[in-house]
Amino acid sequence: MSFDKAAVRTVLDEVKADGRTALTAPEAKRVCDAYQIPLPQEGLATSADQAVTLASGMGFPVVMKIVSADILHKTDAGGVIVGVKSGDEARAAYDKILANAKNYKADAKIEGVQVQQMLPSGAIETLVGAITDPSFGKLVAFGLGGVLVEVLKDLTFRLAPVDNAQATDMLNSIKAQEMLNGVRGSEPVDRAALAKILVNVSALLEDFPQISELDLNPVFATAKGATAVDARIVVDFESHTQRYRPDQTEILRATNRIFKPKAVAVIGASNEAGKIGNSVMKNLINGGYKGTIVPVHPKADVIEGVKAYKSILDYDGVVDVAVFAVPAHLCVAAMDEVGQKGVPGAVMIPSGFAETDNQPLQDELLAMARKHNVRVMGPNIYGFYYTPENLCATFCTAFDVKGHAALSSQSGGVGMSIIGFARSTKMGVSAIVGLGNKSDLDEDDLLTFFEQDDNTKVIAMHCEDLKDGRAFSEVASRVSKKKPVIMLKAGRTAYGARAAASHTGALAGNDKIYDDVLKAAGVIRAPSLRSMLEYARGVQVLPTPKGENVVIITGAGGSGVLLSDACFDNGLTLMKMPDDLDAAFRKFIPPFGAAGNPVDITGGEPPKTYQNTIRLGLEDDRIHSLILGYWHTIVTPPMVFAKLVGEVVEEFRAKGIDKPVVASLVGDVQVEEACQYLYERGVVAYPYTTETPVEVLGAKYKWARSAGLLGK
Repeated sequence: MSFDKAAVRTVLDEVKADGRTALTAPEAKRVCDAYQIPLPQEGLATSADQAVTLASGMGFPVVMKIVSADILHKTDAGGVIVGVKSGDEARAAYDKILANAKNYKADAKIEGVQVQQMLPSGAIETLVGAITDPSFGKLVAFGLGGVLVEVLKDLTFRLAPVDNAQATDMLNSIKAQEMLNGVRGSEPVDRAALAKILVNVSALLEDFPQISELDLNPVFATAKGATAVDARIVVDFESHTQRYRPDQTEILRATNRIFKPKAVAVIGASNEAGKIGNSVMKNLINGGYKGTIVPVHPKADVIEGVKAYKSILDYDGVVDVAVFAVPAHLCVAAMDEVGQKGVPGAVMIPSGFAETDNQPLQDELLAMARKHNVRVMGPNIYGFYYTPENLCATFCTAFDVKGHAALSSQSGGVGMSIIGFARSTKMGVSAIVGLGNKSDLDEDDLLTFFEQDDNTKVIAMHCEDLKDGRAFSEVASRVSKKKPVIMLKAGRTAYGARAAASHTGALAGNDKIYDDVLKAAGVIRAPSLRSMLEYARGVQVLPTPKGENVVIITGAGGSGVLLSDACFDNGLTLMKMPDDLDAAFRKFIPPFGAAGNPVDITGGEPPKTYQNTIRLGLEDDRIHSLILGYWHTIVTPPMVFAKLVGEVVEEFRAKGIDKPVVASLVGDVQVEEACQYLYERGVVAYPYTTETPVEVLGAKYKWARSAGLLGK
C-alpha cells in the first residue's frame, strides 16, 4: 500500500518548528489523508461568514469544532457543536464556540473553527487509537467509541504494526464485539473497513515514531464503511534511549556458560557462618556441584576446605560465572576484575542499588559490566538454581528435586515461595532464578535460554514489570509454540501497581495492555501466585490433548456439578455424549446413576466401576481428556482408587494412548497421599478442591490452542 510520507513529514516538521506537541485538527486531517485514514469533508473558518459559506457548500447539517493546539479535549471546553442545520445556526455556533474556548483557556491560541460534514446517524461508534507504552513501545487500540470508551473501557491492544489478520482479531476481542454483527435488526458493520484503518494507523506509527498518541474517536462504522469523526495526534520529538538488546547468539553464548559453568567464582566468600558468602559456598558444595569452585577473599587462604584467592585475577583457570556476595559499594571494583578475567556472567546478590533509590550506583555497575561484556543477573537477588548441574548459586537452602519446570521471580519473597512449594509438593524443577532489579538479564534472556534447554518443558515467570515488553513479546511468541510459558504479572490492580512501583522502582504498565499482549504472544497468564505454581507443577506432566472433548467421570453428583462449572470458567468443552457412548457407559453404572456428561457412577460403587468407566474414557478416541471426581468411601478407599487409576493410565500409555487426566479427590486426610501418588504417575490430582485440577487442565488447553497443537 502506498502512503504519502512526504506530506506527513511536512506536517510534523511544521509542528516541531512551532515547538508544539499536538497537531491541530486541519493538520491531523492532512496526516490521515496521507495514510488513507478516512475523515469527513471539512474546512477551517476564521470568521462567522466563512463558517456559513463552508457549511452551505458541504450541505447541512454540519459539526463545528474549535481549532487550537492549546485545547486538546474540545468537548470539555465547550468547543464542539453538532447538528448545525442552517446558516444562522452556523453563525451563532461560531461565536459561541469562540466564547466558550476563551472562557476555558483565556491564553489559548485559536486558529479558527473547523466546519465538518456530519455523518449520518445509525452508525456504531468505535475507537481506533495508538499509544506509546514505556515497556511495549507503540501499540494500537480498538474498542467501542464515543462516550462508551470512558464508561465501558472495552478496549483491546496489540503491538504495532499489525497486519490484516491481527486487526481482524482485534475486532473479535472486545467484549461487545457482537454489536459489530448488527443488533435489533441493524446490518453488520464493514469489518474490513475497520481493519484497514487499524492497519493504516499502525503503518503510520511505524513510519513516524515521533507520533506518541493518536485517537480516532469516534469512528462511525456502518455496513458501507467506516469513517473517523475526529482525530487527535500528539507527538514527541525527544530521542529516547533504547534498552540493550543483544542478539540470540550472544544471549546463548553467555547464558549457557552461566547455567552450565565449569567453574564458579564466589566474590566475597567467607568462613563465617551467617554471612551470605558462606551460605553460597556451602550450597555449592552441599548441593553437589561437580565443577570448580573459586572462592575470592582478600585475606583467607582456605574457605570451607577450598583454596581461596585474594583476587579472581590470581586464579589461573577459566571462570564461567561469578557470584557476588560483597557490599554494594565494593561491587563496581570487583566487577572490573571479573571483567578483566573474561567472565561472561555475574550473579549480583547484593542489595543497595536502584531498589533503594541508588540508581547511580547501579548505572555505574552496569557500565563497568558493559565495558567487559559481562551479563548481569540482578542485583538484589537470591541467586539461582540449575538442577541438571546440581548448581545452587544462592544463599537459600540447597535444592535437589529435579524436574522440567523452570521458574523465575522478580521478588525474593516470591522466590522463597517457589522454593518452598516445589520442595513440599515434590515438584521437579530444572531451574529457579531470581531477577531482582533486572538491570541487564531479564525474562526474554531467560526464555531464550530455556527455549533450547532440553531439561526444561515449561517456563513460569513472576514479574512486576517488563523492562522491554516488546522484546519479551517477540521471544515469547516464538518460545510458546514449543513450550508453555506462564506468567504471573503483579501490579494488575491500581493498589498492586502502586506497591510494585514502590518495591522495585518499576513503572507498572496498564494491566489491559499486558493482558492483551501476553495473550497474543501465547503466554498463559496466572491470576495468582498459587495458580502460577500449580500450573507449572501440573502442565509439565500432562500430555498435550488432541482435541476439545472433555468428559467428567465422578462418584459424587455434587462434585460433578462443581467440576462442570469449573470447565465453563476455564474454557473447556464438555463433550456432548453420543448415543452409542452413552449406552456403553450405562453398562458399567447402576440404574440410579447418570450417564451423559458428567458420568455419575454414584458413591457406593466398587473399584471395578471406576476402572471400567475410566478405561472406556481412555479407549474411545472421541474423548480427548478426562476429569475424575472421587468421593472417599469404605468401598473404594483413596489409595485403592489412586492405584487403580495409575494402573489403567499406565496400561493405555503402554499402548500409545496418552490423554490428559486430572482428578479431584474429596474425603478425609488419606486423599492427600493418594493425590501425590497420582501426580507421580502423571495424573494431576488435588485434594479438597474441584476447581484447581480443572484450572490446570484449562491452562494446558490454552497453551495447546495457542500453539496450534490441538488435533495433531
